[in-house]
Amino acid sequence: MLLQVGIGFEVLFVLITLFVIGAVILILVSGIRIIQPYQQGLWILLGQYRGRLNPGFNWVFPLVSNVIKMDLRTQVLDIPKQEVITKDNSPTNVDAIVYIKVVDPEKAYFEVTNYRIATIALAQTTLRSVIGDMELDEILYNRDLINGKLRDILDKATDAWGVRVEAVEIREVDPVGPVKAAMEEQTSAERRRRAAILLADGNKRSAILEAEGAKQAMILKAEGTRQSRILEAEGARVSSILQAQGQAQALRLISLGAVPLDKKALTVLSLDTLAKMSSGQATKIIFPFEISKLIEQSAKYLGASEEKVPEVGAATDVERIVGKPEDVLGKIPNPDELRAEVADIEKQLKKDLEDTAKTTKDLKKMPGEDKPSDVLENAKK
Repeated sequence: MLLQVGIGFEVLFVLITLFVIGAVILILVSGIRIIQPYQQGLWILLGQYRGRLNPGFNWVFPLVSNVIKMDLRTQVLDIPKQEVITKDNSPTNVDAIVYIKVVDPEKAYFEVTNYRIATIALAQTTLRSVIGDMELDEILYNRDLINGKLRDILDKATDAWGVRVEAVEIREVDPVGPVKAAMEEQTSAERRRRAAILLADGNKRSAILEAEGAKQAMILKAEGTRQSRILEAEGARVSSILQAQGQAQALRLISLGAVPLDKKALTVLSLDTLAKMSSGQATKIIFPFEISKLIEQSAKYLGASEEKVPEVGAATDVERIVGKPEDVLGKIPNPDELRAEVADIEKQLKKDLEDTAKTTKDLKKMPGEDKPSDVLENAKK
């Protein structure tokens, strides 16, 4: 019996010893603190701040120590949307985003109850103050200025809490319904004004281009008319020359053929011409010579007068009195000379056409600011 009691006490003692050892181990293990690389630990022992705990393995006194882990990464705080009255009395809903970072863990924990809530509340009041001092148009167009001003104000205020404000971004500026409707009407009116300006500018440019085209067309037409008249005049000159040469050759043939004729033959030819003229439909007959001479010659031809008609001398007498045909009529060009002259005329016309094409090309390259007189002067050159 006593043996059993002794064995029971030994088992109980072993159990108690194991429990004590386990409790001690658990207590010692509870003093282990693991700090992450992006954290900083604050060690408080029995209500006293003992210092910082660096990232990694740390052991503190168990049961009597409190370790606060502070996150040192950049944190994003969402500022709730709030209605703000601008300087021009336009109700506007504004919200923002604030980027903060803990730079002094002691201040962030000991100087403020909750630095996150405190920063959000401060950002709300600061945003309302800054927006209230600006007009709606300035808020819409100067967001960078607002962001910079909010960041400076918040960073200065949160410096005492060990928090640095890295950036502030206005996320949305939403005017209330009536204000938004007025802005839409204003935008629509502005767009209509711009459309009218663009339309007027387009009409202006179109009119300028049409006037420029009409000016160049008139210049080209005038140049074409000038070239046409030059060509017509040149053609008329060549035609007159050729007609005159043909008439000269005909006169030469007539003069040479009339040399051996006597007065009787001439009278017969004249009477034959009168017969042809009288057979026409005309009511007037014009005699291109003196009628008395015709009658006299006709009478002599019929034998009314015994005076003999003197014979006309030979061709040599005509040449002696009048001169040689070459001296009277001038040199008549042969066909080869006529072809050479026509070739020279065609060459000159081809050159004039090339000059016209060059002038047209210069007119196309000519700037719109040139005066018509200058353009015509250049075309003539």
